[in-house]
Amino acid sequence: MFSSIKEYHQQLQSGNTTCIAAVTHYLQKIDSKKHLNAFTEVYAAEALEKAAALDSKRISVEKTGRLYGVVIAIKDVICYKDHTVTAASKILKDFVSIYNATAVQRLLDEDAIIIGSCNCDEFAMGSTNENSAYGNVLNALDETKVPGGSSGGSAVAVQAGMCMVSLGSDTGGSVRQPADFCGIVGLKPTYGRISRYGLIAYASSFDQIGIFSNTVDDVTTVLEIIAGPDEFDSTAISQPMDTVEKPAKEKKYRIAYFEDALQHPSLDKEISKSIFSTIEQLRLDGHIVEKVAFNLLEYIVPAYYVLTTAEASSNLNRFDGVRFGHRTNAPVADLTEFYKRSRSEGFGKEVQRRILLGTFVLSAGYYDAYFTKAQQVRRMLVDRTTAIFSDFDAIILPTSPSTAFNIGENADDPIAMYLADIYTVFANLTGLPAISIPLYKHSNGMPFGLQLITNKMDEVTLCALSNLLMQQYKTV
Repeated sequence: MFSSIKEYHQQLQSGNTTCIAAVTHYLQKIDSKKHLNAFTEVYAAEALEKAAALDSKRISVEKTGRLYGVVIAIKDVICYKDHTVTAASKILKDFVSIYNATAVQRLLDEDAIIIGSCNCDEFAMGSTNENSAYGNVLNALDETKVPGGSSGGSAVAVQAGMCMVSLGSDTGGSVRQPADFCGIVGLKPTYGRISRYGLIAYASSFDQIGIFSNTVDDVTTVLEIIAGPDEFDSTAISQPMDTVEKPAKEKKYRIAYFEDALQHPSLDKEISKSIFSTIEQLRLDGHIVEKVAFNLLEYIVPAYYVLTTAEASSNLNRFDGVRFGHRTNAPVADLTEFYKRSRSEGFGKEVQRRILLGTFVLSAGYYDAYFTKAQQVRRMLVDRTTAIFSDFDAIILPTSPSTAFNIGENADDPIAMYLADIYTVFANLTGLPAISIPLYKHSNGMPFGLQLITNKMDEVTLCALSNLLMQQYKTV
């Protein structure tokens, strides 16, 4: 219905539409596409009530918020006061949040309308949205394909036109990879750029709220609003974010790429060829694009899964059937059996697998062999990227080794699923901002994107360069 927030606001100002009309349109879309299973809950009556209030506000009040009437969906791991938040898990069935996440509060403060909560992999653990207590989310472009994960519902909500913008979370690629599979824009900002207050934790030193939309401009607008310091989150960056300006046309960028990554045996040959073609075009247009030696690629995924599962095993301790979570009704002999039954009944198989892995790598006999080594790899990655960004503005990478694959294709092979995160987990290990932008279409008919990474706290360059690529190098 609307190509961008800017175009929507122009239509509101000219009287060609209203907030009620917009919300009604998106509710109809949600209803007609409900088989895609993108939403866990839709706030229809509430959204219409908010729209009516905003339509009245525009008549009576001169100033409105920057997101006035913008229809937004949020992932089911982000707290919205007096609304259910379950992390797509049986263990949190019917749990109602008692406060707003900081990101949600900032949306509401700028007059956004939250239309519903989106399906996801349980506790954000997965790359396909097949690990949800609510069932699979389907890719709207081909319903036999996965939409990516863990923020698959948030991605499909934007992809299928069920909202203008959505929020997801990105621990190892959970915004960028579904954006890639669904042919939309997905941004993960610098670690700490957006407060994690009100985000259900998976791995606290990796988690970051991210943004989906159809345009870089819309993602940028939402980022500028929800970013910034927060007294409720000690890891939030204390400096406010600079405003993203359009770069001068004559500006030329220095861009690095990892040849090992673009020639990796797991990477689809057509994806590799398309990215190399873009690299050549950038060079012809006067940008400096150079290959950089990077010999740590094979260590990225193992280090990521050692560290994130360790943090998950600690974070998910609280869901024990006493303080939080599902409580077993089965007869039990003692407290230990009570915990076992409650957690076994409440957590799905993938979450159980990661808790067990995390407990193992933190155990006394294996801590140094696994956890300490993974921390050392993380340090090496940070040092290497710091050196790269002393010479370059950005790094180009694929987002995913393949386009969206069939539902169930990798369900029985968790290692293959984990290895598919090879290009996205890098930005989470290093805390860098990264984006997937939909530049290409595969011969199999599915979209795929290009991933850009910039230096810490340099979302300005990330968004400006992304806009340039979308405007001048998009092939579909």
